[in-house]
Amino acid sequence: MATAWRTIIIMNLEELLAIQKETKQKRQQKPKQIRCCIASGCLSCGAESVKKSLDNAIKEAHLEQEVEVLGVGCMGICGRGPSIEIDPETTLYHNVTLENIPAIITSLNQTKTSENLPPQGDLNHPFFAYQKLIVRENSGKIDPDNIDDYIAEGGYQQLHHVLLEMTPNDVIKEVTKSGLRGRGGGGYPTGVKWATVAKMPGQQKYVICNADEGDPGAFMDRAVLESDPHRILEGMAIAAYAVGANHGYIYIRAEYPLAIKRLEKAIQQAKRYGLMGSQIFDSPFDFKIDIRVGAGAFVCGEETALIASVEGKRGTPRPRPPYPAESGLWGDPTLINNVETYANIVPIIREGGDWYASIGTENSKGTKVFALTGKIENNGLIEVPMGTSIRTIVEEIGGGVLDQGTVKAVQTGGPSGGCIPAHLLDTPVEYDSLQKLGTIMGSGGMIVMDQDTSMVEIARFYMDFCQEESCGKCIPCRAGTVQLYDLLTKLVERKATQQDLDQLEALCQMVKDTSLCGLGMTAPNPVISTLQYFRDEYVSLLQVT
Repeated sequence: MATAWRTIIIMNLEELLAIQKETKQKRQQKPKQIRCCIASGCLSCGAESVKKSLDNAIKEAHLEQEVEVLGVGCMGICGRGPSIEIDPETTLYHNVTLENIPAIITSLNQTKTSENLPPQGDLNHPFFAYQKLIVRENSGKIDPDNIDDYIAEGGYQQLHHVLLEMTPNDVIKEVTKSGLRGRGGGGYPTGVKWATVAKMPGQQKYVICNADEGDPGAFMDRAVLESDPHRILEGMAIAAYAVGANHGYIYIRAEYPLAIKRLEKAIQQAKRYGLMGSQIFDSPFDFKIDIRVGAGAFVCGEETALIASVEGKRGTPRPRPPYPAESGLWGDPTLINNVETYANIVPIIREGGDWYASIGTENSKGTKVFALTGKIENNGLIEVPMGTSIRTIVEEIGGGVLDQGTVKAVQTGGPSGGCIPAHLLDTPVEYDSLQKLGTIMGSGGMIVMDQDTSMVEIARFYMDFCQEESCGKCIPCRAGTVQLYDLLTKLVERKATQQDLDQLEALCQMVKDTSLCGLGMTAPNPVISTLQYFRDEYVSLLQVT
C-alpha cells in the first residue's frame, strides 16, 4: 500500500483518485508483469512455491526493475493450475511447475525461445471467449491483499458517488431498474428486497452477506471473496446506505480460511483508509462490518437459521413470516444477500441499471457465475450472460466430456436442484427455464455427468447429504430424508420392489410439501428430477417378482 495514505481517517475523492493514479503509475514503471494465481484452487497444487520461485528467479536475473511478479485471484481455469499470465503479451501458462521457471524467465526476452515451457493457454479459447465478466472483472488482475490495487481499478468511487450524489431511494431505484435477482438461489428481486427493508421503521437495521456456500461442487463465493474482497465490502456499504443500516455481518463457513483471512485484511485496510467506520467520505454515513464464522452447517445457508447462528444460537430455521426484512437480526429489519449479489452492485451503480438490464433475458438479467465441474475437460469458474444455453457451457466453454465421452445429465442447484438430461441441453440458463425442468439455478454449482453415471446413486448421494445436514427441527425433514435415503439404498442394492418405488415418490411429495425450511422443501428435488427423466434406471433396479 502507498505509505502516504496509511494514516488517513477521513478519505475524500481527491485522495482516492490520487491513490489510483499513484498505483497505476507504479505499475507502469515496470514494462512486464507476471500475474500468478494464488486462489485456493491453484494454491492446492503448488502456486505458492511457483510464485516464490518466480520472485527469486527475477532477482537472480536482475530483472526487478523490469518485471513485477504479482499474486492475484482466481483466473477461472481452476483444473489446470497453477496458472500464470504474462503481460503485456497476455501469454497464459497452465500447470506451471518449479522446473518451468527458468524457461519462463528466459522467454521474457522476446529474442529468445526456450524449451521446457509449461502448457500455453489461449485467451481466445471458447472457455474465455464465451464469458462476460462483471462480478469477476477484477479477478486474476489485482492483488486481493492490496487495497491500492482495488482503488486503482476504480474501487470505492461508487461508494463516494452514492453517499454524496444519490439519495437512498435513488440507489434502490437503480438496483430495481437493473432487474438484478438474488444470486443465492431464491432469485428474489433485489430491488424489492432492498425497498422492503428501507421502508421498515426503526433506528437499527443490519445488512448481512451470506457466504455460507455449502453445495457440493460449488466454490463461486469462495473464489470471489478470495479474489476481490473489497468489491463485497463496497457493495455491502452501498446496500447499507440504501436501506438505512449502519452495521453489517459477513457470515462465512470456517472451511474457507483463505477467504476469511483476506476479508479480515480488507476490513482492516478499509478502516485505515477511512472507507469504513464513522463519517465515510465526510458524510453522515457510518458503517462497520464484522465477520461471523459458521461451523459448516448447510442449513445455516437458510436466512433465518443464519440469523440464529449470528446471534449465537443454534442454527435452526424459524417459520416465516415475519421475514428478516421486517424482523431479522435481534428482531430488527435485516437485509440478507449473498456474495455474488453484492458483487454486482458496484458495476450497476457505475454503469447504470439500464446497462445491466440490457444483459441477459427478459426475466433473468445480467450474468451468472458457475462452478463448472464433473466429467468435463475444462473445469473451473465461469461467468456467462443469463440466457446462455447449457449446451454452450458444456460443449464450448467446458470443452465437452472427458475422454470423448457423452453427456448424460447436468446437475444444477446442488442438493436443492435437479438433473437435466442430455436432450434438454439447449435450455437457456435462466430462472424460469430451469424451474420448468424441475431444477433451480441455485447459487451456481453445475456438475456434468457422463454416460457411466448412475442417476439413482447420484440421487442417493444428495439425499445422504441432506439427511446429514438436516437440523432436525421438523419431522418431515428429519425423518423423511432418512427414509428416502433408505429407500434409495434398497434400490441401489437391488432389494426394492415396485411398492418401494411408489412409496419413494409419495414420500418425496410429502417432504417437499410439509418441511419447515428450504432444505427440506427442496431435498427431494434430485430424486424427483431423476425419476422424471431417468425412470428406466429406477425400474431396472427393482426386484424381479
